[in-house]
Amino acid sequence: MRILMLSWEFPPRNVGGIAQHVYDLSAALAASGEEVHLITCADHVAPEKEIVNGVFVYRVNPYNLPSHDFLTWILQLNLSMIECAVPLINSFRGFDLIHAHDWLVAYAGRVLKHSYHLPLIATIHATEHGRNQGLHNDLQRYISGVEWWLTYESWRVIVCSHYMEQEVQQVFQLPKDKIRIVPNGVDLERYMGKEPGGFSRELYAAPDEKIVFFVGRLVQEKGVHILLDAVPKVLHFYPKTKFVIAGKGPAEEFLKEKARQMGIYDRVYFTGYIDDCTRDNLYKEASVAVFPSLYEPFGMVVLEAMAAGTPVVAADVGGLSEIIKHENNGLKCYPGNPDSLADNILRLLHDPVLADRLARQAYEDLQKFYTWKEIAAKTREVYCEVRKEYEESPWKTDVWLEDLENQLLRAGRYDFEEMFVVRRR
Repeated sequence: MRILMLSWEFPPRNVGGIAQHVYDLSAALAASGEEVHLITCADHVAPEKEIVNGVFVYRVNPYNLPSHDFLTWILQLNLSMIECAVPLINSFRGFDLIHAHDWLVAYAGRVLKHSYHLPLIATIHATEHGRNQGLHNDLQRYISGVEWWLTYESWRVIVCSHYMEQEVQQVFQLPKDKIRIVPNGVDLERYMGKEPGGFSRELYAAPDEKIVFFVGRLVQEKGVHILLDAVPKVLHFYPKTKFVIAGKGPAEEFLKEKARQMGIYDRVYFTGYIDDCTRDNLYKEASVAVFPSLYEPFGMVVLEAMAAGTPVVAADVGGLSEIIKHENNGLKCYPGNPDSLADNILRLLHDPVLADRLARQAYEDLQKFYTWKEIAAKTREVYCEVRKEYEESPWKTDVWLEDLENQLLRAGRYDFEEMFVVRRR
């Protein structure tokens, strides 16, 4: 099956969780024998065209025009994606479907769907309504409208959890039979026998201190302010604790100032952005990984912590509730409740036997349900389902377009294989 995938971010361009998801999913699909072509936003350190883990990657720049706001920039990016996709689709005998990741590529996905009569599948990673606990201004309402539009135009909508299934049904009035649940996955091999690689624990905590580790974007919905409110209680009952908070975001300065005002700034290390190697080593050194989110469609960071063998405390909210089984593979705390969060952190700090048991069970669960091989197989089931319905429907590629493609193919006008720089990873 030949798949055209659209995503506004892909490594080394990492803005949120979509980049890593698309990277791992596309690689797993390619490993299973699918032909994946990915169009994404350019990054100054990456080639314009390359093959990454068997995936054909095309990076495009938005139009070189003034963009006074983010929405204008996104529209210019989508136009560049379309310009890349048109000769790409024309150069092959045909693509089987288009897979668009989130509203940021909705415009390109919709244009290509109707231009070539190809089925469109969308993955909704989160909603604007959920991120903001409602829609409070014109920008949020506009983005939510584009999200609805994308789900309306899509043959199937993939979400990562039952929680997200309910959310898109409620927010977009999406029929249940149009939704498919495919969870995120984790690359277990990344954490097997990992060497420190220059990593020094002493940069983050004293030898006799236990590390409580958070990693994620510093935004309100991740609940880092709740973690700071829990710090005094944890320190009272377990003084030899260091809190390491990794990530960047608009709330960073607010959180630092909050820590100063609370008198705990010296017990909290704000690392800023960290690379994957540092993140993975911090997981392994941490006694507890904590995720106090107020809104979380899934929670890939929880899978990463589990893969590293780190016991987890997570808020009982969203997709986190579906991953964590309390006192079986992790601990849950009440969302927005610093006392509940502190109590569960303290349980793991004081009871290493419990922490070890939870971490072992969590790893077993990952092996059963969350490998990328399993996730790719479930995604392919959605592809095959859509393709079968498409073949049986009257809504197929027009005959004149098929004739045009055959003429172009015979003329040998497009030959993209030679344009790629193969890059082994």
